[in-house]
Amino acid sequence: MRAFIILPVLLLAACQVSKDPNNDSVTVEYNQDLAENAAADVANTAGNIAGDIGNDVERTGDKISNEVGDVDVDVDVDRNAPANSN
Repeated sequence: MRAFIILPVLLLAACQVSKDPNNDSVTVEYNQDLAENAAADVANTAGNIAGDIGNDVERTGDKISNEVGDVDVDVDVDRNAPANSN
């Protein structure tokens, strides 16, 4: 789904538009080099964002483990106990 969002941006980045007011015309040219450069930029940016997210998740996980520490839980379960008995 994300590819459908990025694809028009890449195509737009690869187009060169020129206007000729004398002939009242517009020329649109597709430049493959610009498309490849735009795709490389998008891939690099996505990689950087993924790396940043991974680092944030790792730091958050470290903070959580430092904050929580070890917790001992003792649970006594008796099936024959009446309801609401403590």
